[in-house]
Amino acid sequence: MPKKKRVFVAVTNDVSTDQRVHKVCSYLVKKDFEVVVYGRVLPNTIQVSRTYTIYRKKHWFNHNFLFYAEYNLRLFFRLLFYKTDYILSNDLDTLPACFFASKFKRKSELIYDSHELFSEGPELQGRQFVKTFWRKLEDFFLPRIKKSYTVSQSIVDFYNKRYDNNMGLIRNVPLLDRTVKKENVCFPTKNKVVLYQGVLNPGRGIKPMIQALHFLKDVDLVIIGYGKVEEELIEFVSKEKMDKRVHFLGRVAHDVLPNYTQIADIGMVLEEPLGKSFEFSLPNKLFDYIHAELPIISGSLIEINRIVNSYKVGVAVNNYSPKKIAKAIESILSDKELYGKIKENQRNAKTELCWENEEKKLDDYFIN
Repeated sequence: MPKKKRVFVAVTNDVSTDQRVHKVCSYLVKKDFEVVVYGRVLPNTIQVSRTYTIYRKKHWFNHNFLFYAEYNLRLFFRLLFYKTDYILSNDLDTLPACFFASKFKRKSELIYDSHELFSEGPELQGRQFVKTFWRKLEDFFLPRIKKSYTVSQSIVDFYNKRYDNNMGLIRNVPLLDRTVKKENVCFPTKNKVVLYQGVLNPGRGIKPMIQALHFLKDVDLVIIGYGKVEEELIEFVSKEKMDKRVHFLGRVAHDVLPNYTQIADIGMVLEEPLGKSFEFSLPNKLFDYIHAELPIISGSLIEINRIVNSYKVGVAVNNYSPKKIAKAIESILSDKELYGKIKENQRNAKTELCWENEEKKLDDYFIN
């Protein structure tokens, strides 16, 4: 019996919540690869049982340059002494160790999955030295990588224009037939619900949405997720005197989350143009809302707009003024015919925008 080919997967995100990594690994297992994921121990992480092996190491440092240096040194030496056919690097912060290890281990082929336009991330805006550092890494590594793919067409075009590296497109969309742990859930309000689900980081449009509630009657905002601006948002809610209309539900397990998504009335995808990474992004929640048949209120970013307008699955605003946001929400909620048509369009769109279609492209990268 021939020995299974191995794929070593490197990631700095939380392995328990990174659904893109999980979907790729599950597909590779289904294709009869032996898959090992190398990650790190993070606070409040969830222990998960997978069909592949997970190694998570506790680091001395967990932030900034010292973390990236420690992580890549550990990863490099781990790879040196691990026999594998493929090394899958997820995002630029894992790439240095993966790249140099693949050069030392000539039988280990490097594949790069870029989850975002890393050197243009919103957290790098105004930090020119750090931004330049990551850009220099991209300038060095990306032209030298033979197999790579990313999450949106705009990022594909950006990298191909800059590096002529023939980067591919594999969007991060949900499984059409995904596992949902059925639970009876409810929101802590009788009002209509605008839902935000995802990481609570800067530039998600949550503050203007909170302010938009001043112009809406019988509509509340429910926030599911966690992140670095959570406390700041709680303070902002208090300042805006919206404590009774904004509800923080915290972290919800991924297989339970769809139960909440499908009982909301509108899903918000109001990412702001804080750098090209956001401008070119296709947030997971956009597709989660489509699969839950939840009409969408979206901002003006190119990739999000392309999906919303092409498939007619929501209403886009051309700026982030609270009044404009409120007016767009009201236009959806008050028009039963429009609301029903959007849900019908989403039923059709999700059969195309699903992982079962996207995962087939991985066959061009991994050969068993």
